[in-house]
Amino acid sequence: MEEKQVVFVTGGSRGIGKAVAIKFAEKGNQIIINYVSEKTDTEKLKNELLEAGAKDVLLIKADVSNSEDVKNMVKESIEKFEKIDILVNNAGITKDNLLMRMSEEEFDKVIQINLKGTYLVTKEVTKYMMKKRSGSIVNLASVVGVAGNAGQCNYAASKAGIIGFTKALAKETAPSGIRVNCVAPGFILTEMNKQFSKDELNSILEEIPLGFFGTPKHIADAVCFLASEKSAYITGQVLAVNGGMII
Repeated sequence: MEEKQVVFVTGGSRGIGKAVAIKFAEKGNQIIINYVSEKTDTEKLKNELLEAGAKDVLLIKADVSNSEDVKNMVKESIEKFEKIDILVNNAGITKDNLLMRMSEEEFDKVIQINLKGTYLVTKEVTKYMMKKRSGSIVNLASVVGVAGNAGQCNYAASKAGIIGFTKALAKETAPSGIRVNCVAPGFILTEMNKQFSKDELNSILEEIPLGFFGTPKHIADAVCFLASEKSAYITGQVLAVNGGMII
C-alpha cells in the first residue's frame, strides 16, 4: 500500500483540476488546491474533497503567473504539510482568435498563465522535492500543443512549450529522483468548451476514432498513473489521452 502523500494541484477548483484533486483525495492523500476565481465556493470544494477521502485540505488563492503569489503559496503549503510529493500543473486559460485578429494582450495572457505559471510553480516546488530527493511532477499539455489548431496560436504555443519544458526538466531532475511527465488531453467536456455549438461538437466528434468525448475523469486517471509508483520507470514522456484524435 502506497504511503499517503501531499498533492498540489494548480487550477484545481473545477474541470480537469478538480477531477484530479478528487481522484487523489479518494486515495486518502493530503490535498493542496490553488485557485484564482473570486467565485470559487471554497467551503463547498473543501467539503467535497474531505468527503471523497482526503486526509486534509488546503485551499490557496493565487495567480500562478505572479512570482510573489507563487512563492507565498508554496511557502504556506510547506509550513502546513512540510513537503510536497506530487505537483500537478493544471492551471490554464484560452483566449482564442485568428492570428491576424489576436491582440498582444490575448497572446501574452495565455503564455503567462499556461507556460510561465508552470515554470514559476515548478521552480518553487522543485526546491523542496530536491531536498528529499523524490517527487513526481505532471504537467497538463494538450493535443493542440502537438498538432496545432486554427485560432489557437497562443494556446498551441503555450502547450507545446509545456511539452518541451517537461522533457528538458525531466533530464535535469532525474538524478534527484524527481520524475516529470505530461498528459496531453484531446477534446474534454469541461466548462472551457461550453462555447461550442451542437454542430461544432458533432464536427469535432467525427475526428475522434473512439466516437465519444473525453471526460475530466479520463484525464485524472492518466495523471494519477503518471504520479504513482506504477510509472516509476517513466519520465520525460507525453501521455496522449485523446480517443485516437492524434495517432
